[in-house]
Amino acid sequence: MTGAGAATVAEICVVACAEAWRGDGAILASPMGLIPALGARLAQLTFEPDLLLTDGEATLLAPADGQPPADGQPPGADRVSEGWLPYRGVFTMLAAGKRHVMMGASQLDQFGNQNISCIGDWARPKAQLLGVCGAPGSTVNHPVSYWIPRHSRRVLVDQVDMVSGVGYDRAAGLSGRAATFHELRQVVTNLAVLDFAGPDHSMRLRSVHPGVSVSDVAEATGFLLAAPYQVPETRLPSPAELALIREHLDPEGRREQEAG
Repeated sequence: MTGAGAATVAEICVVACAEAWRGDGAILASPMGLIPALGARLAQLTFEPDLLLTDGEATLLAPADGQPPADGQPPGADRVSEGWLPYRGVFTMLAAGKRHVMMGASQLDQFGNQNISCIGDWARPKAQLLGVCGAPGSTVNHPVSYWIPRHSRRVLVDQVDMVSGVGYDRAAGLSGRAATFHELRQVVTNLAVLDFAGPDHSMRLRSVHPGVSVSDVAEATGFLLAAPYQVPETRLPSPAELALIREHLDPEGRREQEAG
């Protein structure tokens, strides 16, 4: 637990992930991972009611009556179907830029190049991971953010072994309109919130979580991290947000297992 507001690191991360979708309006939020999913649902229940969220298959889900769930309801009873979005429809929204995904990363460098494909040399990798999946199309078509449960030099690296998601340096070299819609928003980790407002769109320290110092973040990062003169603390969940997280969105406390 942190001292301020008795919020845990996981709960601070949920709110930080929710903030990544602030101002997005009626677009498809695609959170990958439990804490990003809780963040997207929290945003939908509070400051971004027009966000579109799916059940992970083919149904768009909205809060029942636009209100937080009532006490004692079983899981899922607080949400109603508001539309049909089959897998092919997701690709249509992706191509139109009407989506903001929060992905994970096995490696992420200072310009936002992401690797979820392999560790080591491409010709003879040490470890096979997911593959590039939809990362290239996502990063050149609509906003992308990242969730890193364990901030370390193994993840935040000087150079990724394989580029899955396109970073700002590579996007700048694309010809024609290819990089017109490239936008990397935020990186939320268990230590801090980062963005790409550093020199040449390099990663910048935006805030540190309570109890974390700037030097803690620098030591856990494998490249030189830009930072303002004074780095603020990540905002704490409000009492209402904590109640939603603890009593309705994740009463089992599964979030605590993801942010380490």
